[in-house]
Amino acid sequence: MMIAKPVSVVAVLAMLALGACATSDDVPVKPLTASDMPSAWAESGAVDTVALTRDWWRGFGSAELSQLIDAALVASPDIGIAAERVRQAEAQVRITGATLFPALNFSASTGRRETRPDGGSWSGENSSSAALSASYEVDLWGRIASEVRSAEASLRATRFDQETVRLTLVAGVANGYFQLLSLRRRLAIARENQLIAERVLNLVDARERNGAASPLDVARQQAGVFTLRAAITALELQERQTLYALAILAGRPPEGFAIAGSTVTTLAVPSVGPGLPADLLVRRPDLASAEAQLAAANANVAAARAALLPGISLTGSAGLASNVLVNFLNAPTAGLALGASLLQPIFDGGRLRGQVDVATSQERALVEDYRKSILAALADVEGALAAGGSTANQEILLAQAVEQQRTALRLAEIRYREGIDDLLTLLDAQRTLFQAEDQLVQIRLSRLQASIGLFKALGGGWG
Repeated sequence: MMIAKPVSVVAVLAMLALGACATSDDVPVKPLTASDMPSAWAESGAVDTVALTRDWWRGFGSAELSQLIDAALVASPDIGIAAERVRQAEAQVRITGATLFPALNFSASTGRRETRPDGGSWSGENSSSAALSASYEVDLWGRIASEVRSAEASLRATRFDQETVRLTLVAGVANGYFQLLSLRRRLAIARENQLIAERVLNLVDARERNGAASPLDVARQQAGVFTLRAAITALELQERQTLYALAILAGRPPEGFAIAGSTVTTLAVPSVGPGLPADLLVRRPDLASAEAQLAAANANVAAARAALLPGISLTGSAGLASNVLVNFLNAPTAGLALGASLLQPIFDGGRLRGQVDVATSQERALVEDYRKSILAALADVEGALAAGGSTANQEILLAQAVEQQRTALRLAEIRYREGIDDLLTLLDAQRTLFQAEDQLVQIRLSRLQASIGLFKALGGGWG
């Protein structure tokens, strides 16, 4: 039995002193803290006090939308991909954390060796051995612990990214649903206006036959009918394409996918209180992910600095050896070995220092990225608040304009029938009504999208 000589403690301490240098294990400093955030929103006139909930989309009052989003959260490939990334990050934490524990290995071998001296006869010898070995790296400077911290922070970032994917999917489904209903309502308006245009065409045609109108009047009205038919064809194409895109978002094949809704005018526009600007730091998953990535980068810097310092490894092994094939009962030879080793980098061409510089630069870049994300989040909320207030006012004004244009068309048709006004006045009233009705539907869509944008900008009730 043989035991390795231990390394001199004095020598070890001397080597440690030669390689010792300061390592940084500080918590990353946030570029913007709650005290640095604005005290109130610039769009204060649009602020409401309704609390933000995680299932905010139910506030639109559409059971079909709620069912569609619930199904998408289960079947969407994006959700499945995000879940797998979380599992990968969890596995990476286990892999990194395993380095903190000793490695234990068992090996066994057996064999026979035949030799024949020059001109002699064959002779053989058997051998068998079994050994149990262990190795352990002493994490004296916290390098391994920093790597574990980095992996754990990356796992948190991946989980926050999963929430961001969920929020993006919900907002995308809601936007697609509203666009589809908006197109269907615009189609209905275009078809109603086509009926009006065809009724007026019949009137113009009758007047032309009686000599009260010219063929030019008939041609103008016929052109208006054709223009409306072309617009209907284009809207029908957009409606089908939007339906297919919505099916993909919901994780469904386009074939057989159907939506029953037909208009956006019956949907409610929920209100929500944005809270204080500082609340965004804990309400948005993308900001939480950026902060976690910053923590991971800080841990990587600490690990890179610790790699400059001496490393200590402990090893041990115990085993049996025998000169009989697969038989340790015939007076085996026992062996035991213990050892310690120290490795201090002296010259590596600047590789380790370069790794420290890279990790430090990456941390600084993530600090700036985090600050940029916060500024963008503030702008998102302000923009959504402004859009919500503006579109609400526009919708009220356009609704009043539509009522007036309907009255104007009715009067213009009567006056044309009686010969008071010419056809151009009637055509102008037709065109203006169609445009006003179409704009009213589009501004309703914009108002709904602004509401979705505000919910998304506030984090969708995640925090």
